[in-house]
Amino acid sequence: MEKKIKRIGVLTSGGDAPGMNAAVRAVVRTAIANGIECVGIRRGWQGLINSDFVPLSRESVGHILSRGGTILYTARSDEFMTEKGRLKAVGTCKMLGLDGVVAIGGDGTFRGALELSRLGVPVVGVPATIDNDVGCTNYTIGFDTACNTAIECIDRLRDTMQSHERCSVVEVMGRNAGFLALYVGIAVGATTVLVPERPIDFQKDVVERIQDSRLAGNTHFMIVVAEGVGSAVEIGKQIHEAVGMDPRVTVLGHIQRGGAPNARDRETATRMGYYAVNAFVEGRSNCIIATQEGGIVEIPIEEALAMKKHLQMDRYRIMEIMQYGTKQNLFGI
Repeated sequence: MEKKIKRIGVLTSGGDAPGMNAAVRAVVRTAIANGIECVGIRRGWQGLINSDFVPLSRESVGHILSRGGTILYTARSDEFMTEKGRLKAVGTCKMLGLDGVVAIGGDGTFRGALELSRLGVPVVGVPATIDNDVGCTNYTIGFDTACNTAIECIDRLRDTMQSHERCSVVEVMGRNAGFLALYVGIAVGATTVLVPERPIDFQKDVVERIQDSRLAGNTHFMIVVAEGVGSAVEIGKQIHEAVGMDPRVTVLGHIQRGGAPNARDRETATRMGYYAVNAFVEGRSNCIIATQEGGIVEIPIEEALAMKKHLQMDRYRIMEIMQYGTKQNLFGI
């Protein structure tokens, strides 16, 4: 006979992402609709260790759908990486009478969830990171909003770069993945995009791109750099040495994580939060809620963490065609 779920916890961990609050709201309201109490664990895994919690109700999450960040706060926890810390977290779960935990975050969050599950606490993960680098899911909560924030910033930069006929080097987030940079680069019509998944030939990928663009009549240039490639400042210096221009470097940084989530992130977060609780209700756990081929699926945590996501290089080729075509087309020959 399946154990009836009476109370669950929900936490957000790792880097914050727009839409986390929408996922928390969905978890709470779906739980309550099924007669399950919901407890918010503040400050991620560290909060579970420290018994930092708050009871959640339909009313307490009533106005968070449109808010950025996370009302539960987030933190990284070195203590949770230790066996002693994880045992403290299990103790908190027992003390609060939690029958399961919904963990909202990225790969690091899910590795913590896996360790907790091995100690007997049922968990379900919901992928939320602006990097979109979780291997088991096509999409992670926060990615689209972060892309739109970066696009808006770069569009504004382009206005002043065009006015002064300058080169702009913009560094976007993404850790060691280029999903955000490539998506944004296509959307803004970047002169070139540098991503960690593709070996960089500076002469070909940057210098010649700028030269070809200038010969085609352009007087301003936009270079988008994924943070996993290296310092945008250093790339700016290399451009100055190679072509004699004085690039303006902009590191967008954490501004990409902030702001109200857009429609896609609110809707995706709501569906994922619903399915996370539904898994518990139907007697399943120790899985990640993921999007694949337009639908929601559940993938066992160990299997999910072993999966890899590769950058779609056809998008890189599309970007190059949109910007340059062939050299024959470029020079009108």
